[in-house]
Amino acid sequence: MSKNLYMVPYDFTPASQKALEYALHIGKNVDTEIKLLHLAKDKPKGLAMRNKLEEVAKSTKVPARVQITTLVKVGNIFTDIGKIAKQEHAQLIIMGTHGKRGMQRLFGSFAMKIIISADCPFLIVQKNTELNEIKNVAVPIDLTKESLQITKIAGEMARIFNADLHVLAEKQTDEILHTRLKNRLGIVTQQYEDLGVKPKIGLVKKSGSYRKKIMNYSKKNKIDMIALAYHSERLFPQFDNFAQGLLTNKPGLPILIINSKLASSLYF
Repeated sequence: MSKNLYMVPYDFTPASQKALEYALHIGKNVDTEIKLLHLAKDKPKGLAMRNKLEEVAKSTKVPARVQITTLVKVGNIFTDIGKIAKQEHAQLIIMGTHGKRGMQRLFGSFAMKIIISADCPFLIVQKNTELNEIKNVAVPIDLTKESLQITKIAGEMARIFNADLHVLAEKQTDEILHTRLKNRLGIVTQQYEDLGVKPKIGLVKKSGSYRKKIMNYSKKNKIDMIALAYHSERLFPQFDNFAQGLLTNKPGLPILIINSKLASSLYF
């Protein structure tokens, strides 16, 4: 492929329009094909929406390095976005949400089902997400190997914007856990140095909500994007709430997230 393929699920809502706008925002910095995907309940509805979707593409002003294409399929948002993204060889799915209320309505008891259906990363934006230049990217990790699967992807995204990388972790008072965390940070630091990047290490206190500490750090350090690996099949069942809380953060920061179980590389 000569261009990167970013897939944008588009249902003509303000949230999906914001996702398109953010895809265009990224596209200013890298050769990109943005594929608008509309999932219809049946073939007649799909045929009816095809012209409408093409009109959106034609009426959208695009940067010089961006091409917009459209795709209408009969399918289900929970099960087919990931399948279609794989068939189309998408490197990134950029999706809008209405915030916590909308995310609860979208996911319900199937929390994160859309994200775990895909083997490529998602970039989640909200209606209030601002189209700021990405100058600082925060990468929260923990003591698990799975949490490191986002680091390369975050590094590539930061490289597009020439942004600084902040690797966040909770301090560990236990000597064994401290050694394990030190090893994890060493691996991440080496990965980024191999890319020519020297990351900033941010250690936060162990007590309290990790999500709140990430958001407080983000506010203090002017973070423009947060990147994390989703891996709920592990020791901490509350991770679903942790991830969803970040996806629906009040400032509307874009969240780059990948399902670590199905992790794949993001190429640019």
